[in-house]
Amino acid sequence: MQTTKLSHVVQKRSMNVNSEKTPQNALEDITLNVKLKLASLWASFMFLYIYVDYFHLYMPGSIEDILAGKVFTFDISYVFLLIAMIGVTIPVVMIFLSVALPAKGNRWTNIIVATIYIPYMLFNLAGEAWVHMYFAAAVEVILLCLIIRYAWKWPQQKA
Repeated sequence: MQTTKLSHVVQKRSMNVNSEKTPQNALEDITLNVKLKLASLWASFMFLYIYVDYFHLYMPGSIEDILAGKVFTFDISYVFLLIAMIGVTIPVVMIFLSVALPAKGNRWTNIIVATIYIPYMLFNLAGEAWVHMYFAAAVEVILLCLIIRYAWKWPQQKA
């Protein structure tokens, strides 16, 4: 009789201890600040943006066109290169601004810039576009939509 009662107490205690323990395979999962999410999305966007241009060099005729002073139907000039550099610089700066700007300005800057870049990215598909370019453009648009979504749903400060 005594052993049965003792085993019942031990069993009950072990159930309480086990229910309060975190499982051995539980992984730590921290909540990421919206600023870091936005900066990460802009960095991801930039990798794709740059790699599409880089992989374009592997397409037949691209190097010859560049050496002849053409990209798509555009002449390579200082104006063309300046516009291209501005197009690349804005997302690069957005990585920093997403972390550095105050919340209110940050939110609207991300919404506006990402909204402008969606048609800009789709414009880059004009002309001869290969499957890898469509794939990258789709992922870029998804990343830009996520930027808009996270900025739009920016957590409100609790009073």
